[in-house]
Amino acid sequence: MRVSYSPGYVADMPDDHIFPMKKFSGLHRYLLDRGVLKTSEIIEPSMVDHSNLIMAHTPRYAQAIWEGTLDRKEERRMGLPWSKSLAIRSRLAVQGTINAGLMALQDGIAGNLAGGTHHSMPDLGEGFCVFNDVAVAIKVLQQSKWVNKVMVIDCDVHQGNGTAHIFADDPSVFTFSIHGEKNYPFKKPPSDLDVGLPDKTEDEDYHKALISALDSILHDFNPDLVYYLGGIDPLEADHFGRLSLTLNGLRERERIVIETITQRNLPLVLLLSGGYAPTLNDTVIAHAQMYEVAKEMGF
Repeated sequence: MRVSYSPGYVADMPDDHIFPMKKFSGLHRYLLDRGVLKTSEIIEPSMVDHSNLIMAHTPRYAQAIWEGTLDRKEERRMGLPWSKSLAIRSRLAVQGTINAGLMALQDGIAGNLAGGTHHSMPDLGEGFCVFNDVAVAIKVLQQSKWVNKVMVIDCDVHQGNGTAHIFADDPSVFTFSIHGEKNYPFKKPPSDLDVGLPDKTEDEDYHKALISALDSILHDFNPDLVYYLGGIDPLEADHFGRLSLTLNGLRERERIVIETITQRNLPLVLLLSGGYAPTLNDTVIAHAQMYEVAKEMGF
């Protein structure tokens, strides 16, 4: 299974910042050390071209990120302190998601050891999301005629408001988000299907809701490509999650999604999205499960 990764995914960040920036390099090393991935399966992306970036973002915003000209309010909303390394890592990660889509179309499944930054809007970043990598990737692959219909499965605990907004009037893209109903963002533009769960939802109820939703969507919508945002923040121990999944329950979620999609012979892209477990090691172990499950299934 080929995946996108670059050492440049780790940007400069204050040590006391809540966002676990070092999870990207940590996950890369963890998967290699345990033989889940081979060095030959790691494909390093370049930075996404500006012309591709502005297919989902405004030229003003894309340029402001690159040049560091966001105003204070915009930077606070993004939740990450601007640096040149942040601008570079954001463009690298977007290209990583584009590349993962192409690799999935060739191989059946692929991943990006980053991505899933679903809160970013066309003209702003928010919720630790700079660019909406999934939106850019879908638009690039559609323009080049690699795909027509695309499905987004967003299992991050926070609703994918940016992705929902960008594709609100696009019937070729089906956006599905299963999330904490009372959690951020508090204004939720409607996805094609939103499943909002109550606080403290546990494994069994989560799995039932997920299976039911996937079966319903795939009965009527047959995509050329599926992007899976496997945020680990539904875990009970997550700083921001408010749901109550166990680590085993999260692993079963990965199995449900990967099995449901690949058994239908639909190309699948695995993306990290969010997660704020108690320690960096906990975060890495939880993120690694989607790749471990994929390998167990023979990919």
